[in-house]
Amino acid sequence: MPLEPDKSRSGDESSSEPNRASGGDRSDEKAVCERIRQNTPSPHRGNRPQASPPQFVSVEELMDAAKGVNNMALAHEIMVNKDFQIKPMEFPQGSLERAVRDIVHKAFWDCLEAQFNEDPPVYNHMIILLGEVKETLFSFLLPGHTRLRNQINEVLDLDLLKQEAENGALDIPKLADFTIGMMGTLCAPARDDEVKKLRDIKEPVALFRAIFAVLDLMKLDMANFAIGTIRPHLMQQSVEYERKKFQDFFEKQPKFLEYTTSWLQEAADDLRAKSPVPQGASAGSLGPVSVLNNGFIKLLTWDHEQRPFPETVVMDQIRFQEIKLELTQFTLQGTLLLIIHNSAGPAVSGLPGFMDRMKNLISLLLKGVGTPYVKTEEALATLGEKMCVEVNSYLSQHGSPSFSTEREECLKGQIQSAASPSNQIHRVIDSRVQMFLLSYLSATNQRSIPVLPGGLGPIQKELEEMAVKFLRLVNYNKMVFSPYYDSILSEILNKQDPRP
Repeated sequence: MPLEPDKSRSGDESSSEPNRASGGDRSDEKAVCERIRQNTPSPHRGNRPQASPPQFVSVEELMDAAKGVNNMALAHEIMVNKDFQIKPMEFPQGSLERAVRDIVHKAFWDCLEAQFNEDPPVYNHMIILLGEVKETLFSFLLPGHTRLRNQINEVLDLDLLKQEAENGALDIPKLADFTIGMMGTLCAPARDDEVKKLRDIKEPVALFRAIFAVLDLMKLDMANFAIGTIRPHLMQQSVEYERKKFQDFFEKQPKFLEYTTSWLQEAADDLRAKSPVPQGASAGSLGPVSVLNNGFIKLLTWDHEQRPFPETVVMDQIRFQEIKLELTQFTLQGTLLLIIHNSAGPAVSGLPGFMDRMKNLISLLLKGVGTPYVKTEEALATLGEKMCVEVNSYLSQHGSPSFSTEREECLKGQIQSAASPSNQIHRVIDSRVQMFLLSYLSATNQRSIPVLPGGLGPIQKELEEMAVKFLRLVNYNKMVFSPYYDSILSEILNKQDPRP
């Protein structure tokens, strides 16, 4: 199977433009979700999923469960990570694994070289290698590549090659040249340079060692091309597979979906507190979609060190932590830009390039803020000093008086307190950012970008990129675990309001 079908250089090979993975719009995802609900057996009894009674399991069962979780994690990664790629395994320098691999590889190639140096040369290992080359080249072909298949069969006929080796007539340079030419036909454009460099290697053992290294890269290219091509068609199968594996694994736990239930209950309570239900009305007047969306927004402020993550999203905990870090930095960035805009005044803030310059400096100086490795207070102190210098520089360039000492100290103080949740500007920016993300989740058409709340214009691009990533993660999670969410939310929202 060639990695780039349009790169074939012969007339009889079939080719097709590779499909690109895409998120699609919400109507497509909704249709897929409905088909899944119809075709997938309900994982629960009655109104909500139930756990099997706690039971002892054997080591074999635990191993099977672990294998199932690993497979589920891989399927999940392919679906939620649009940039997912298989990469070559690299062992750390000095590790035992790397040492063993290097020793085994060296022993093999040393043995091949020793056979070549015998008089007459022995080609037993070389015939085995040529057989592997043949099978690898076959793996890159499409069904319509009949001429290429015939060429490979003709040149790499192992029975004929064995007879030539026995008679001392095996032409290694010719076989290597054919292999390199075929690799050039079948490889992706990114590998053209590596394939061309093979022709500069004249020593047979070194040449075939390099050939196998490039073939390994071509295998990865083929696998990644296949993943990108079939990803749009894997949605329903992946959702059903992940849901089944989740059920198989978590139903053995003593308290099935305890943390997920608590998370959704808290999301419903928050909405009820923001929009009180009239006395005597049922809490069921809250919408399940709004509660679930509010729950996902809450995950962006989750205390990962103190609180267990909901079971249904535990595989994406790192992703939610990464989005939380981005959210923290963007909120702080937006707060600082608004502070500087107001402090500098319209005469400076309106100058071409001023706010872009401030944004770039803030992004640079805030790098790492929110992680354990960078102290926010120190970063803001440095930022305050830098901002005063920059603002005064712009003022002097345009004939305006520089900031007084009092105004500089005021600006530094505002910047120093910008990360505090009690800071009024920070609270407003944080609230509007969350409002924007919530509107993204609630939008009926993914292609229709929600209106950006006031004050967020300077960080619009960053917020939209984060929102798309967040939406992709949430939508896939909803499709996989919709039966569980429907069941839990039905129970929560059908409860009578406990207030008198």
